[in-house]
Amino acid sequence: MPVVEWSDGVDEVIGGDLTAAAAYVTPAGGVVVTGVAPCGMRDRGRGVISFTTSLGFAKKLERIIADPRVAMAYHAREHGFSASPSFVVAQGLASVDLVPSAQRLEALAPRAERFLGEIKRGPVWDRVLREYYSERVFVDITVQRVIAWPDPAAAGTPEVFGERLAEPPHFQPAPRNGTSPRVGVEKVVQQIAVLPHRVLAYRGADGLPVVVPVDIAGHGSTGLQLVTSQGLLPPGARRAGLLAHSYRPHLVGLSTRTFTGWLDVSKDGFAVYAPHTSKGFRAPPLKELLLVSNGLLAKYGMWHARRAGVLERLQQLSRAAPTVKP
Repeated sequence: MPVVEWSDGVDEVIGGDLTAAAAYVTPAGGVVVTGVAPCGMRDRGRGVISFTTSLGFAKKLERIIADPRVAMAYHAREHGFSASPSFVVAQGLASVDLVPSAQRLEALAPRAERFLGEIKRGPVWDRVLREYYSERVFVDITVQRVIAWPDPAAAGTPEVFGERLAEPPHFQPAPRNGTSPRVGVEKVVQQIAVLPHRVLAYRGADGLPVVVPVDIAGHGSTGLQLVTSQGLLPPGARRAGLLAHSYRPHLVGLSTRTFTGWLDVSKDGFAVYAPHTSKGFRAPPLKELLLVSNGLLAKYGMWHARRAGVLERLQQLSRAAPTVKP
């Protein structure tokens, strides 16, 4: 596969955003979209972008290994280093570095410090944050296509680098348990009302996740009424994931909600999203309290991962995973 070359403007966004939305597909043909802090990691010469995560998020890693078609949406500019208004989506095939070298982990430290603030050092902090800083895995995405709209609403004709855009996907069969909301719509509206960044993701015709910005125009018994720029959502019904989040400098005070559900778009563009699952968390707005919380969660996650043999299972899945060709 030829290396995808993107513009300097796009590289400024990829290299400068504090947070991005990572989307991956599910066995049922849906998409989960979640927030990550990529810390500007990319190798432009190889056409690769990256982010890190923890072995504690085994389910996410299992799904990426089983089907490596993923996407990253660079959609929010606060507290980063890019001034561009562009909405940028990079799609490609992921590989997971489950046991990164000490050199790679050391190289991450200055990048993380630039985006997330000073790394705490000292006997107590080293003990509290050992797993949080050191027990990381890397997800490397070989980019097949970059789509860049000139404004944050993704309106108009985008600039495309790499593979040409895929045709609109066909509709998907309804879930066995029905398409109606399975969580309270009123509660969902309250949860995301104060979260300004919202993106929706669905599986494209080529299997790669498509991520678009959305807003909420209203709600009813059938779900959330979505508004987005013309042409971004193909007509028909399909599984989709929704992410709503907010954050402060260095990701202090992070608040996020992730949903899976059913998207129904009429021929005239009227879109309704019925949420089926809902997860989220709110991080404390105090830096030191946030670090202690992250450190303890990382310790528990790694303890559970070791006890459950997560690394060995993921390595076995990686060896057995079928090759997905671009």
